[in-house]
Amino acid sequence: MINLTVNGVQHTLDIDPSTPLLYALRNDLHLHGAKFGCGLGQCGACTVIVGDKAAFSCLIPVSAIGTRAVRTIESLGTAEHPGPLQKAFIDHQAAQCGYCIAGMIMRAQALLDRNPRPTEGELLDHMEPNLCRCGTHTRILAAIREVAHLPVPDTAAASAATYGAMARGGAQ
Repeated sequence: MINLTVNGVQHTLDIDPSTPLLYALRNDLHLHGAKFGCGLGQCGACTVIVGDKAAFSCLIPVSAIGTRAVRTIESLGTAEHPGPLQKAFIDHQAAQCGYCIAGMIMRAQALLDRNPRPTEGELLDHMEPNLCRCGTHTRILAAIREVAHLPVPDTAAASAATYGAMARGGAQ
């Protein structure tokens, strides 16, 4: 038996301890916000918060969670009452296909929970592991900057650097 606390609710699941957290969330707890993207921890569509850190749920076996709390996009708000980051993503039209958005929001939430006023560099570094195949990086970052009360970068060079940093992606 595996015990998990997800979005503040304790669950006991009769699943194999090697089951990826993503599968437990989607298949056993019916929380479908985290998406299966690559299964290799290279895209970030499956990002959730484990403890206080953004994590690729496709890579973490449920047995590795221990007593750390898990938070998914479902914990941040609802369609009727979106949380601040969700509202900013809507206002900035940050989603094109929408597949990456839950992971992007959860990665940003983990940063803002630890550091509500990150620098531009901290924001870019933190968001780099998550990819948006549609290329809405500038709108995603604008939404996060709004919630973090960060200024908009001044130059086209800053925008190019922003897009380049996020488009490269990286390991977590």
